[in-house]
Amino acid sequence: MATDPLHLFQLGESKPTTRQIADLVKKGGTAALTEAECRADQARYQEVTCRSALNRVHGMPFHWTLNPYRGCTHGCHYCFARRYHTQFEMDSDDEFASVILVKRNFIEVLARELDRPSWRREQVALGTATDPYQPIEGQYRLTRRALEALARARTPVGLVTKGPMVVRDRDVLMELSRGASCTVYVSVPTVDEEAWRILEPGTAHPLQRLRAVRELVDGGVNAGVLMAPIVPGFSSSRDKLERTVKAIADHGARFVGCNVMYLQDGTRTHFMKFIEREFPAMAPRFERLYVKKYPLDKYRNEVRSMMRVLQQRYGLAKRDAPDEPPRQPEDVVPEQVGFSW
Repeated sequence: MATDPLHLFQLGESKPTTRQIADLVKKGGTAALTEAECRADQARYQEVTCRSALNRVHGMPFHWTLNPYRGCTHGCHYCFARRYHTQFEMDSDDEFASVILVKRNFIEVLARELDRPSWRREQVALGTATDPYQPIEGQYRLTRRALEALARARTPVGLVTKGPMVVRDRDVLMELSRGASCTVYVSVPTVDEEAWRILEPGTAHPLQRLRAVRELVDGGVNAGVLMAPIVPGFSSSRDKLERTVKAIADHGARFVGCNVMYLQDGTRTHFMKFIEREFPAMAPRFERLYVKKYPLDKYRNEVRSMMRVLQQRYGLAKRDAPDEPPRQPEDVVPEQVGFSW
């Protein structure tokens, strides 16, 4: 006889798996998550049981990912991870930012995986599908405990976050740096306040994130900035790019990388609905620019060309930098750079 996931959930003796969560939501919507706790930020937090912590990936500079949470209260409109929420039968719109799954047994599972004789201490990336330092981390401390486990296992780590809370764990990040290697990529797409308020409604102020970079670097952590993504029409003008690169340099970042926004699956659906609702005059331009997942090559090359100039101008090109974040192969850079957006 098939087991009813709703029945298991109501017992309260163990937390449901993500598969059971998906079954519940498919049958009754997110209202079926009766044990999800609503907090002051108006998000609902559902504890779940995970069967694995380390996720194998291919075609990336790293081989494994870790995500102690799924969904993110930062609610960035461009977030590529929005589309992953559909795996749980939830939408990539409001539910991505308002229904957060917390992997309660995450550390125990991770410790077992790291203790296996077969573990080869390959590069692990944190923050690939949700921010490991969104505010709920202050309570659960899953990210810190995961970093401690990785440090004990002498496993190299790359961490991406928009959360200034990362400075709390500077001691563990330094331990990782000594025992293996550790790079922190703080996401600061722009320092323009209007673009920040519009595109990243639940995040800390960009300058607060840059102050976190300064604290990490001063503490000996290899930390830099990802201007990712640069969003056409919002943060892509020459002036906004230069102000952002200058601020990054002024805060002592070891490196800077950038990517232009790409739109795929559920993320595209959410972003275009947001544009049509809030900035309808811009919708036709986005439709023309994003015929496919990535913007037109000419536009991407214009942005990259300008960024190279700015990196040279502010001395960031000469600083120690790890491999750049994954992106499409370089195309031929046009001789004339004509920013239209």
